[in-house]
Amino acid sequence: MSVTVATVTYTREDERRGEVPYGSAVYNSIMGFLIREARLLDHRDIKAWGDLLAEDLEYKAPVRITRRVQKFSEEFGTMGHFDDDYTSMMLRITRLTTTTNAWSEDPASRVRRFISNVTVWETDAPDEYEVSSYLFLTRNRAEAKDYKKLSAERNDRLRMTKDGFKLARRSILLDQVVLGMPNFAIFL
Repeated sequence: MSVTVATVTYTREDERRGEVPYGSAVYNSIMGFLIREARLLDHRDIKAWGDLLAEDLEYKAPVRITRRVQKFSEEFGTMGHFDDDYTSMMLRITRLTTTTNAWSEDPASRVRRFISNVTVWETDAPDEYEVSSYLFLTRNRAEAKDYKKLSAERNDRLRMTKDGFKLARRSILLDQVVLGMPNFAIFL
């Protein structure tokens, strides 16, 4: 599957090499990273989450377009809900954590991220892994009685550094065409 976002095409299958076995030390380390990442975000420790981002980060969520079966490969457009790099992510994190004008998340959303269906592949780059995972997210705001839900497939590039894994790339393929989630200022 190829995903086109703006002018960049990510073809995951071309970057994947041997699948990392479930339960192996590498697989368990990556699972630990994903669980820790979800916990940091769920507990609003955005600054610590920012420390997990690589300086060459690409963070994208293309808009899904409803297509007929024959055009399924063109299901994602060139526009995105997110199209960030490291600098823009650091600005978003700073705005959410240090300013009083980030009212889209004040009061903060109550969010739970559930990560599953994790598959890991080796790549040609030493100590870098392609990771596919499913995300199920629930979100509640203010005094709302119901939860908003979101599901997606995330395709990541994780890089092992002396400080642990860093997220170098994330492509978020949302299942919904219309999100139904106002002021979408949370990280996925």
